[in-house]
Amino acid sequence: MSNDYSPDLVTLVDEDNVEHNFEILDTIEFEGKEYYALYPVFDNAEDMVADSGEYYIMEANDSDEGWELSEVEDDDLIDKLSVIFEDRFADKFGEE
Repeated sequence: MSNDYSPDLVTLVDEDNVEHNFEILDTIEFEGKEYYALYPVFDNAEDMVADSGEYYIMEANDSDEGWELSEVEDDDLIDKLSVIFEDRFADKFGEE
């Protein structure tokens, strides 16, 4: 019996064509759209310790190449999504 507990990872490319790796913490559907909570993956422990611990909320969009993730620009929407994600995190990972 094989138990694979490896994280779901995604690589995003920024506007400067630099790749960044993220772990997919959770996904939700809200008002007909799909949103992802992503946490940066670091190559070394020093960067991980120095990190602020913030996660990113991205919106999944259809594109000519399949789908892509883009930043959510609406602050009110981010606030609503954050509440949903954080409630789900508390259920999944505990209150801390």
